[in-house]
Amino acid sequence: MAKLNINGEVREYEAEADTPLLWVIREQLELTGTKYGCGMAQCGACTVHIDGQPIRSCVYPASAVTATQKITTIEGLSKDGSHPIQKAWAALDVPQCGFCQSGMIMAAAALIRDKPKCTDADIDAAMTNICRCGTYNRVRKAIHVAVRGGDPASAGLAIQRIEGSKA
Repeated sequence: MAKLNINGEVREYEAEADTPLLWVIREQLELTGTKYGCGMAQCGACTVHIDGQPIRSCVYPASAVTATQKITTIEGLSKDGSHPIQKAWAALDVPQCGFCQSGMIMAAAALIRDKPKCTDADIDAAMTNICRCGTYNRVRKAIHVAVRGGDPASAGLAIQRIEGSKA
């Protein structure tokens, strides 16, 4: 049995050498927050971190990850949704269908860790994930909110929550 250090826990799995990490994560380890999108590392729905670096797990062989490398999935980013990016995503209602969002959040989390004062150019370079719903403006605003301390008013979006609404 091979081993992966995933979300701080060493887990065993059994798979062919060329099995993508995504399928081990989803099917064997039952961490289904990481999504399958395109299977060609283009869309980014499958983004996870390996030793802090975002990778597209749909094409990355599980056998290429050593037991000492640390994998973080969306489930391991924070147990309670308290990561600044997760909080900004929620505050600005970034997701529409939500399918790509775990990968977007993982890419954004790596960006703000590496460049805590990221510019629009930095965001453009780092956020290569595809969103079928076109939430790119909200993604950019949420990243800026996260790096500015989490105040949604700093995003410049006209979003108003009404107590009791489902919007």
